[in-house]
Amino acid sequence: MQIREGPRRAPPSAAGALRSPMSAMMLAMFATMASFYVAGRLWQDAQNRVYLIKELDRRTGQGQSAISVDDTLKVVACRQQGKLLTSLEMELAVAKHEGFMGKYTYETNGTNSRKRPLIVIGIMTSFGRKNYRDAVRKSWLPTGSMLQKLEEEKGIVVRFVVGRSVNRGDTSDREVDDENRSTKDFMILDDHTESEEESPKKTKSFFANAAELFDAEFYAKVNDDIYINVDTLSAMLKTHWDKPRVYIGCMKSGEVFSESTHKWYEPDWWKFGDGKSYFRHASGEMFVISRAIAQFISINRSVLRTYAHDDVSVGSWLIGLAVKHVNEAKLCCSSWPSGALCSAL
Repeated sequence: MQIREGPRRAPPSAAGALRSPMSAMMLAMFATMASFYVAGRLWQDAQNRVYLIKELDRRTGQGQSAISVDDTLKVVACRQQGKLLTSLEMELAVAKHEGFMGKYTYETNGTNSRKRPLIVIGIMTSFGRKNYRDAVRKSWLPTGSMLQKLEEEKGIVVRFVVGRSVNRGDTSDREVDDENRSTKDFMILDDHTESEEESPKKTKSFFANAAELFDAEFYAKVNDDIYINVDTLSAMLKTHWDKPRVYIGCMKSGEVFSESTHKWYEPDWWKFGDGKSYFRHASGEMFVISRAIAQFISINRSVLRTYAHDDVSVGSWLIGLAVKHVNEAKLCCSSWPSGALCSAL
């Protein structure tokens, strides 16, 4: 009797030998495909980074800081003003060559002509100082029709400058509005809240608003306890007519006080160096700037930084510009120099 044997099976060792080459091949193919995938992703990421860098450069001016639409408009406006100033300087040079005399000029617009004011004087005042304003009106500032005559015949525009109360429409605001209806000699700054510590911002707001309201040759800031000889002022300004960017005042410097209890404390005292001394600037009692500078302040009001005092603040705006600083002794109001055009109360 024979025993039928089933089909022979390869020993386990032989089956493993047959599967090993196939497994190695699959593993190699998988590793190769993974390598290509990783390399492709790295290349794609690199390409994306290159694209983003190029796009950022294109949008921000090849690596320069991005600016807002408002900043761009300001740059355009400044360039336009620069072109206008260059044109005016050329016209002024021609006029001087032809014997031009310092007298405020007529502007012609079609069939209409008007006089450009010689100067706009802003008298800084505040709530509760009506007695000071009345003293000015009784001394050197005419009222009523005579105020209009001063503007028309001498080109001198004078306004008391005041902001608004922190509580809009309160008694302080109403008193100023009532006084202005009677005298018509105020410039009320609706964009400024009246307070002693905000006087630098008030001075900035005055120059900005005055440059927009009046196209004058000069603009002056004066305290409400200063008395002015307007005829002497006119004569002095005519000697500076040929300077398109001029800053006129009783130039001074002085100590920067870092003690918070001091009357003239400067919170940013550390910015003025180890010597703790201010740069040269015009005394805040009275100083004059030309039309180009007033327009510069008007255009850049939002980015001009103020310090604790308005005279230092204005001086800081101009120290880095191509501005002619004129130390005019006639504007040293407190010391009463010979030929002074102003005096302090």
